[in-house]
This record gives sequence, C-alpha cells and structure tokens, in this order.
Amino acid sequence: MENIHVRTAERADIPRILELYAELQPSDPPIDEKAAVAVFESAASRGVTYFVAVCGARVVGTCYVAVIPNITKQCASIGFVENVITAADYRRNGVGRKLMSAAVDCAKAQGCYKVTLQSGIHRAEAHKFYESAGFDGGSKRAFEIRF
Repeated sequence: MENIHVRTAERADIPRILELYAELQPSDPPIDEKAAVAVFESAASRGVTYFVAVCGARVVGTCYVAVIPNITKQCASIGFVENVITAADYRRNGVGRKLMSAAVDCAKAQGCYKVTLQSGIHRAEAHKFYESAGFDGGSKRAFEIRF
C-alpha cells in the first residue's frame, strides 16, 4: 500500500469528505456541498480542525477535533473528536491511528487537558480501535438528545 499521511483538510477535499460521510452514515440524506463548504470555511474560527488521511492523491479518511473552552481544570480546554471515518478498502492499514494521533496532537498543542469522543453503542470493532489508540471506554458515559 502507498504511503499514507495525514494533513489539515483543504476546501478542495470537501467532495471526498462528503463521500466518506455518506459511507459513515449511508441512511442520511446527501449533504449539500455548498452548505458543507460554508461550514468548513467557518470551522477554524470556531476552534475546529478537520483532518484528512491521504494515500497518493486520494483522501481515504477524515475526522475533526473541536477545541472547546473550559472553565474547570484551570481553564484548560477540552478536545472533542467526531466523524471519524476510514474508507472501507483502507481499514486496518493504520489510517485511523494516524488520524487519531493528529487530532490528539492538535488538541494537546492547544492546551487541552483531555480529548473525548463518542461512538455508536453497537460499534464493538470501533470501540476496540479507540481503546487501542489510548481512549478509555469505561471512564465516562455519554448521553444525547437528538432533534
């Protein structure tokens, strides 16, 4: 397999990121590219960094980390990783590990005292991966309200 590297996403990556999101959530309606570009372009000013894993010229994975200001823990921020996806034909090749490393390093560099993520309750393989990447799946419990 070609060399895989992770970099900060660029506007030109949006179409491929949207393809990966469709793979992550196949039952969701398609995401409007123009709306996605607007969100992407405002992300950095909101403390969000998108990453892509690239093999040759192809984007094969993505995730983002949002850095959230926090008053506790001596005002150290919290990093929140979301929408982690590796193309099916590139899984088990270190892509996800490189994405997680980039996201965690980004959060550390911005003074976060922890990085957290959520994963679907039934995604046992993903949970094993996150734990192997250093995340503790037993320390907290997530709750959500969906609209």
